[in-house]
Amino acid sequence: MNSLTKVLLFSLLLLLAGASTVTQIIPTTEEQKPTELKIVVNDAVKEDTSVVQYVPIGKMKVSWYGEHFHGRQTANGETYDMESLTAAHRSLKFGTLLRLTNPESERSVVVRINDRGPYIRSRQLDVSKAAARELDILKKGVAKLQVEQITLQGVNFPIIPFN
Repeated sequence: MNSLTKVLLFSLLLLLAGASTVTQIIPTTEEQKPTELKIVVNDAVKEDTSVVQYVPIGKMKVSWYGEHFHGRQTANGETYDMESLTAAHRSLKFGTLLRLTNPESERSVVVRINDRGPYIRSRQLDVSKAAARELDILKKGVAKLQVEQITLQGVNFPIIPFN
């Protein structure tokens, strides 16, 4: 074999060796796909797992009732205690929990429906004296409050008796 043939064969071998290393580089870019899958898995973990949910009802005109009804029987059979955190509504089920927020003072309280009322048409909710004190509406008497119903995920309707 002459030297020209040897150089050509050597060049061909180098070319083939270089082509095989190029095919080895391509799979390394495909190995980055599992990293993308990890991001998807982490995003799936960010689901809301809270058991307690606050369902916005809207704003209601709220008043309070106290001394005159203290010690009397409520519509659900309990004795009304003006120092407990309870409320009266015309149609919500007894035991319903509501979070009331006064937008003027940013104060909130959780009350339980245990009575029917209010009997003044322009008002949607009557709260106990204790709830009115916490919401800072004792002096004013009537206020527009933000109302949210508290629900428990996976429970149809929690009735919570406090007798």
